[in-house]
Amino acid sequence: MTDRHAELDAALERVITAARDHLAAVKAADGRADDDEVWRAYVELNNASNGYDELLLDAFGEVTPWDVEAIDPDEADRQFGVGIGGVDGTEAEDPHPQIISVRQRRDYRVPSVAALLRLADAARRTNPGDGDTSPVETVGEAVLELMQAGDGSLGALDIPELESLDGVVVVAEVATPLDPEAYEDNDGTGPFTVGEEDRVVDRLDEHAFVDLDDDEDEEEGVGIDAGLSEAPEQGTKAADRL
Repeated sequence: MTDRHAELDAALERVITAARDHLAAVKAADGRADDDEVWRAYVELNNASNGYDELLLDAFGEVTPWDVEAIDPDEADRQFGVGIGGVDGTEAEDPHPQIISVRQRRDYRVPSVAALLRLADAARRTNPGDGDTSPVETVGEAVLELMQAGDGSLGALDIPELESLDGVVVVAEVATPLDPEAYEDNDGTGPFTVGEEDRVVDRLDEHAFVDLDDDEDEEEGVGIDAGLSEAPEQGTKAADRL
């Protein structure tokens, strides 16, 4: 047997082994998406097939039915981000890690303080949380109660008892993540202050307005796509990018 034949036989064995390994990885993954082992086995099978095809072409001018190109595992992992730990099984490191801070403010008008307090009282009785069932006495306490009873976001306050006014969202690149314990409970400024080393990336202004033509709003759906509320009087939200 010539060296050329031995090289071809070895290349074919690599294809067979890679095909078996790929099948075993696929079975083990059992349909799991972006499985690292399946991806590595796929790369090995692809490159083994490509290598055998090139050797066969060089030796005899013949080709296989496999129309494949060689894959650089590292480059493919960088481009497509397949798997959590990278193609070689090690944790991929981002050379440019960043921390993004999103800070939001939205103001509200309270049409009826009594109505808001009643709603917060009902929420507290339904979900007492820490066992506190005392009456809600202030507007601020009511707002916190409603946020805790909801999903904890400003979306929990999109209710008829509160009328949304203008708001703002600030996105900033920050040097260090937020540490809530570093601020006093009554400090409403510190956690939202952009530091000297931080950089404001952009600001999104939210505008709410009252459309006096309620009938036209109902027909055309004005105010529903705004993201503030489905109530016609809530108006719409527009973005003014700096």
